[in-house]
Amino acid sequence: MNVVELAGVTKVYAGEVAALRGVDLEIRAGELIAIVGPSGSGKSTLLHMIGTLDRPTAGTIRIAGHDVGRLSDRELSALRSRHLGFVFQQFHLAAGVSALDNVADGLLYSGPGLRERRERAAAALERVGLGHRLGHRPGRLSGGEQQRVAVARAVVGEPPLLLADEPTGNLDTAAGAEVLDVLSGLHASGTTIAVITHDNEVAGWAPRRVRVRDGLIVADGTPRPRRTPSGAGVGDGLIVADDHVEDAGEVTR
Repeated sequence: MNVVELAGVTKVYAGEVAALRGVDLEIRAGELIAIVGPSGSGKSTLLHMIGTLDRPTAGTIRIAGHDVGRLSDRELSALRSRHLGFVFQQFHLAAGVSALDNVADGLLYSGPGLRERRERAAAALERVGLGHRLGHRPGRLSGGEQQRVAVARAVVGEPPLLLADEPTGNLDTAAGAEVLDVLSGLHASGTTIAVITHDNEVAGWAPRRVRVRDGLIVADGTPRPRRTPSGAGVGDGLIVADDHVEDAGEVTR
């Protein structure tokens, strides 16, 4: 089953700036996918399309079987509430509020009372390894911990699709690795995850990677491990040359 279906999607901004130029993309339930490209490639616009945060100029978008173009703004809000979770490069946590209540606020518009919201928030923080930080405010948490709180807030409503926009962009290598481990765990439990990144190392972590350039998908595939002459596997199939990383075994379109 496809959670995301884009067909012929274009997005043109004022001044005839084409951010997307006829994108076709399908994401199946349970996939972990990295959408990777340099600044200005269109990857963030693609995330906005998938997340129903913006409407396309042309083309069709279906999320969880719903044709986005046929939905009102109110219906789109309901779709996002039920089916989508968002994590951004900036943590967007309320400074004077505990980790528990920052996460519980993710359920404010879903109906549960305060007690249930906090119970579910505590469970979500346990999932991301922060059950011992429930009462801590963001200022007492490291950057990696703050991002994990943001992840917990995104998944507290148990959305089937999680969209993460540069989730490691403000973190050092160790903290970024912790966040990716958390996302891997969520994926293993059944959440479909799409990560937007310009970082080839982050892209290499995902089983499937989609490369975007100049508003087009230029490659989409699952890299295959290479072998050294001795027969030993080389990481995740990345070929590193100078400052560039190319995918082994990707299908170029």
